[in-house]
Amino acid sequence: MIRLRLYGRCRIYHDPVTPVLKAPAQIGWEAWFRTIDLVTPRRLRGRELLERTRGWWTAEPEEVAAVVEGQGRLLVGEGGELLVEFKDAGAAEALRRELERRFSDQIFLAP
Repeated sequence: MIRLRLYGRCRIYHDPVTPVLKAPAQIGWEAWFRTIDLVTPRRLRGRELLERTRGWWTAEPEEVAAVVEGQGRLLVGEGGELLVEFKDAGAAEALRRELERRFSDQIFLAP
């Protein structure tokens, strides 16, 4: 398996940025007639983390996800980083070419 980080151009500064999950999302509960003291931490999945780039990247995350998921699998790494996992180097190279064709230098892969 090959894992590469997915970067996009920042809409404001135009430098490469990638989302990083710093802490799990915390989901709490409220009931109409009682108090529920339950908070459920949950890590975001790869596509969910990519969708958080909306407004930050110059490309729309739904378009990026459609291209990426054709060649690899979006996931969140151990350090919270957004990754694309490939079965082999050929799939990684095919996605690199497709990202360049579709998004020019706005979306790219890096180790």
